[in-house]
Amino acid sequence: MRKQALPDEILLKIDKPARYIGSEINSIDKSDDLKDGKIDVRFAMCFPDVYEIGMSHLGIQILYHMLNIREDIWCERVYSPWMDLDPLMREKKIPLFALESQDPVKDFDFLGITIQYEMCYTNILQVLDLSGIPLRASDRCDGDPLVIGGGPCTYNPEPLADFFDLFYIGEGETQMFPLVDAYKENIKAGGSRADFLRKAAKIPGIYVPSLYKPDYSPDGLLASFDPLYPDVPRKIRKEIVKDMDEAYYPEEPIVPYIRVTQDRVVMEIQRGCIRGCRFCQAGMIYRPVRERSRDRLTALAEKMLAATGQDELSLSSLSSSDYTQIQPLIESLIDSCSEKHVNISLPSLRIDSFSLDVMSRVQDVRKSSITFAPEAGTQRMRDVINKGLTEEDILTGAAEAFKGGWTKVKLYFMLGLPSETEEDMKGIAELSERICECFFDTVPKEKRKGKIQLTASSSFFVPKPFTPFQWAVMEQKDEYLRRAHLVKDTFRQQLNNRSMHYEYHEADVTVLEGVLARGDRKLSDVIETAYRRGCIYDAWGDFFDFEKWLEAFRECGIDPDFYTVRERSDEELFPWDFIDIGVTKSFLLREWKRSQAEELTPNCREFCSGCGAASFGCGICVKERK
Repeated sequence: MRKQALPDEILLKIDKPARYIGSEINSIDKSDDLKDGKIDVRFAMCFPDVYEIGMSHLGIQILYHMLNIREDIWCERVYSPWMDLDPLMREKKIPLFALESQDPVKDFDFLGITIQYEMCYTNILQVLDLSGIPLRASDRCDGDPLVIGGGPCTYNPEPLADFFDLFYIGEGETQMFPLVDAYKENIKAGGSRADFLRKAAKIPGIYVPSLYKPDYSPDGLLASFDPLYPDVPRKIRKEIVKDMDEAYYPEEPIVPYIRVTQDRVVMEIQRGCIRGCRFCQAGMIYRPVRERSRDRLTALAEKMLAATGQDELSLSSLSSSDYTQIQPLIESLIDSCSEKHVNISLPSLRIDSFSLDVMSRVQDVRKSSITFAPEAGTQRMRDVINKGLTEEDILTGAAEAFKGGWTKVKLYFMLGLPSETEEDMKGIAELSERICECFFDTVPKEKRKGKIQLTASSSFFVPKPFTPFQWAVMEQKDEYLRRAHLVKDTFRQQLNNRSMHYEYHEADVTVLEGVLARGDRKLSDVIETAYRRGCIYDAWGDFFDFEKWLEAFRECGIDPDFYTVRERSDEELFPWDFIDIGVTKSFLLREWKRSQAEELTPNCREFCSGCGAASFGCGICVKERK
């Protein structure tokens, strides 16, 4: 009988016990190989959020299956225990465990944590704490797992630097096996934990925080950031997959027993984005654009659907419409999927006649909504952010959607963008009104399939590292709320206000996210203090407690305004400047200046702006620039 880390009496007390029992379809059990001594390295792959969120993350699925290809490695999964289980584990002294073996995480060689969102930082400490692993890397000994971080937040790892032994900067497919091999060689040679970290620091893409020293000037700014030893690299260059067809992709993804956030087969069609939206971190850090071939994708779709029995296939990309083979790919998938009664999900499409035709063939128009992301309410502001979308584009797309039978519209905006005026804020409601008017102008009364329902939502802008807006000033909580209330009042003044609904993100969460996004190593103390005060699941509104965070800042003597509302000079040394993403700082600064001049920059297919990503010698930079 398979052992369970949680006794039945606890499983019966908690919500959704299937989160913790493992044994899902296509999960990998190497317990017999472990008993037979065939496993040399045990790797616990963690997503520091609840199971339903973590199971929806594609990166975990890729690395989990890729690592398990090796007979000498057993990779298992770990997620944050939900709020009902956390206190029970502490009370009963049950250590955090991996799903597949149900063994304690502390018994593993590596604990890999993917870091997708700043508001999960205290959950990382929850995972370490429940595992019995010292929170600070400096307190760990040779018997503790090596804690490695990856994901988009590692493009500024400094706020978490004290908690991690090492970070992997970039895409995980390229250097994970060399890292594991270096670990095995170090063990064989009788090397210590410190010996391994010195060796790991020489592997491309690996950053070992303990081998670097930040120095600060009296005004609190970062003055220098230097390696402690001459053989440790001064710059860490991100790792990328150059040939997407050759990259590993799981053909038998895990199928959960309970419904998760993305309960479907996910197929990644490309990485990167040709658009140069100046607020978008993903659009910069994943450059250059690299596509999977249509043949590879159709073969993958067939295998994944057969292995999972799922009835929905989602095409994953930052901008699916920019995939050069999107039309023939979708047409071939529709032909094969319709026979199997499989729906196709098409996120991140630009709304044009082709997209709408395809969506009408794969969705129930009567039930589904159409989504636009204007990001800003006025053309001036869309030019500032380099959205590359005119009001004519938006209204033409909306008219085509209304002709196709859609009556539900979702609009996504941002508030608090650099140089935003009250006219720009009010423009959110006014553009929404014009879209409603477009419905009535486009669809004759006798052909309308119900009333238009428009939902507009705005998040508050957060400047992220490695974007042109990394120099931008944020606003304070009360100012964000003032702007949101102004937009809401403007919605009430519109003629079609009864057909429109407006909602906005939490302002205090935005402020904290902004602090953590551009923070430095001094914030490790604040994060630990907030965790000790009870902060976890900060990404969930029901549990977020901003006052506890403010108390943590006060206790540590750190002013959060230093990281948000302070002006930054063009020459300031940023905590993340030791990372090389290919895209140069000079290009980002040039784009920052162009935003202030309200100048547009063409996308990568229209014109090469010399961002620096061509230095990787792959993708669009090579195939379309010969």
